[in-house]
Amino acid sequence: MPMIRAEFISGKSEEQKRELIEALTRETARVLGVREESVWVVLQEVEAENWGVAGKRLSDR
Repeated sequence: MPMIRAEFISGKSEEQKRELIEALTRETARVLGVREESVWVVLQEVEAENWGVAGKRLSDR
């Protein structure tokens, strides 16, 4: 049972998240040769103040 975890900055719409889950499920199943029903997708939204890049919080950039 493949499990895909995607982390991204908060603020995506419900439709974007729905589409992402569908696409990740479909493509994971296709590439790995498994049924879509066996693919789990977990979306983790992170606030910009809790995400750092190059030593700086995204909210400070």
